[in-house]
Amino acid sequence: MSQLTTLFRGAEYLDSVHTLSQLPPDAGIEVAVAGRSNAGKSSLINRLCDQNSLARTSKTPGRTRQLVFFRLDPIRHLVDLPGYGYAKVAGDLKRHWRGLIQTYLDRRRALAGLVVVMDIRHPLKQSDVELIEWAGSRGLALHLVLTKADKLGRGKQNEALMQVRKRVDERVGVQIFSATAGLGLERLQSTLGDWFRLDQTVEELSTPGQ
Repeated sequence: MSQLTTLFRGAEYLDSVHTLSQLPPDAGIEVAVAGRSNAGKSSLINRLCDQNSLARTSKTPGRTRQLVFFRLDPIRHLVDLPGYGYAKVAGDLKRHWRGLIQTYLDRRRALAGLVVVMDIRHPLKQSDVELIEWAGSRGLALHLVLTKADKLGRGKQNEALMQVRKRVDERVGVQIFSATAGLGLERLQSTLGDWFRLDQTVEELSTPGQ
């Protein structure tokens, strides 16, 4: 079993955060996963970590209402951000989510990169574009994942991929993905492995100045 596979398969639920005061210590390395409600975030996380129910999946958009932290090892964490863009969510709740997410993304020093999940059939909605542009202005590493690729034929997959790639900076990663078929899994694991700095041990990363 590869180091990457071992890391992700060892993922375990750590905490659900509703307010900034509940955030774990700002240390180590974190990668956040964001996306519109029902874009396939939970399914992506479950497939990435080879666990069926690590992240909750729901047919009801907008159900996840907190930042969910998953522990990969003592200093590496995956963070599932609340889904955005669901019209039926009450205004005060939308504002709370926006404030929580924006402050986390803006101030979190441990945050190494952001994965933006989009349904391949409906990519780059306005809320996606706003998040991508804002994260880019902060200098966050970005990787865009076009999920549910099994819903399209190969030609349409490539067409959607190229359309998205043309609209973002060349430094932004873009890929197709299917949680059902496992398409794109190795590419996603490899990208996150780079962000998590798997070439360094827990001990090395825990040493001040690293």
